[in-house]
Amino acid sequence: MNRWAPLAASLAFLTIAAPSAQPPQTGQQQPEAQRRPRPETAIDPARAAELYVSKDPKDHPAASFQRDIDEKAADDARYAEASRGVMDFKKVVYKSSAGGMDIPAYLFQPLNKRGAKGHAAMIWVHGGVHGNWGTNMFPFVKEAVERGYVIICPEYRGSTGYGEAHHMAIDYGGYEIDDVLSAVDYLKTLAHVDQDRIGMMGWSHGGYITLLSVFRDKHPIKAAAAMVPVTNLVFRLSYKGPGYQRGFSTQSRIQGLPFEKRDLYIERSPLYHVDKLQVPLLVHVATNDTDVNFVEDQQIVDALRSRKPDLSETKVYVDPVPGPASGGHTFNRRVNPKTLEREDSPDQRDSWNRTWTFFEWHLRPYEDRSKPTTAPAAPRR
Repeated sequence: MNRWAPLAASLAFLTIAAPSAQPPQTGQQQPEAQRRPRPETAIDPARAAELYVSKDPKDHPAASFQRDIDEKAADDARYAEASRGVMDFKKVVYKSSAGGMDIPAYLFQPLNKRGAKGHAAMIWVHGGVHGNWGTNMFPFVKEAVERGYVIICPEYRGSTGYGEAHHMAIDYGGYEIDDVLSAVDYLKTLAHVDQDRIGMMGWSHGGYITLLSVFRDKHPIKAAAAMVPVTNLVFRLSYKGPGYQRGFSTQSRIQGLPFEKRDLYIERSPLYHVDKLQVPLLVHVATNDTDVNFVEDQQIVDALRSRKPDLSETKVYVDPVPGPASGGHTFNRRVNPKTLEREDSPDQRDSWNRTWTFFEWHLRPYEDRSKPTTAPAAPRR
């Protein structure tokens, strides 16, 4: 059954009538809009149904929760198999600082760990309004671990594969930021992780979370990278239209559109917080991105280049070889789904080379700080 049928039926015979004319008060000129009768406009029920956007959380788009759980279990099993003998892989759970919610996370570490403060670490954040950490990230995680990083990948509230309650707790730009940053509390339990060398990287919605994290007044991140990030919800919801808007307006801590919740959407749009950046930031975007379109990402690139040129490093990839989805949106996530090996294009190689160089400069993953620093010998006289 068409879910919009009742609405369409109720609107079928409605018209928008002109308001009754009221004579102007003495000494006042009647506005043009009030003097001229407004023509009646018939409502097109089909168009009304297409444009209707609820703000009731009960209308949040549903999902196949059991299917998502089964697919997540299959991904976990594949990660365990692919990681065997290559890196130390396990699933962990930690508490979010926002209400103590349980946050599952993937943890990837070198097989042979260094001593106290021996490793740099990074929080890697998946994308999708309702997404999760997929197996397509395996080769990049493997490379990071080989370089000496400990990698943790939070399945923040709203991620799929953990049942209805976790799914429906989605809070885009809200508590999900606390969920992700709380991964640092877990990393503090690992003595071999150096708390002074923690970075963050995310893709799409994950890039958005990364931006909002480092645009906070206080945070523990030393350097960050945002790939094809969502940047401006005020613009984005208008550009994408009602079908996309319904996934936001029905979230329990939003319940409305930008014209109804102006301050909230400004607060949750990274573009308006660029001036708060205090740590090095890398941003890569693509002109042929059909998810986070370049007209959106160009805004953050321009803002960073003009107002934070000393801390930001940005690159615009012009029509890169498309990735597995959304054109250039996945240009640097090209992976063979069967072999879990990279399927490099020139743009993918360039993006990752720049990314590794950026983080090596700022996080020094090759340094084993568990070992005492040997002072240079005094020169002979």
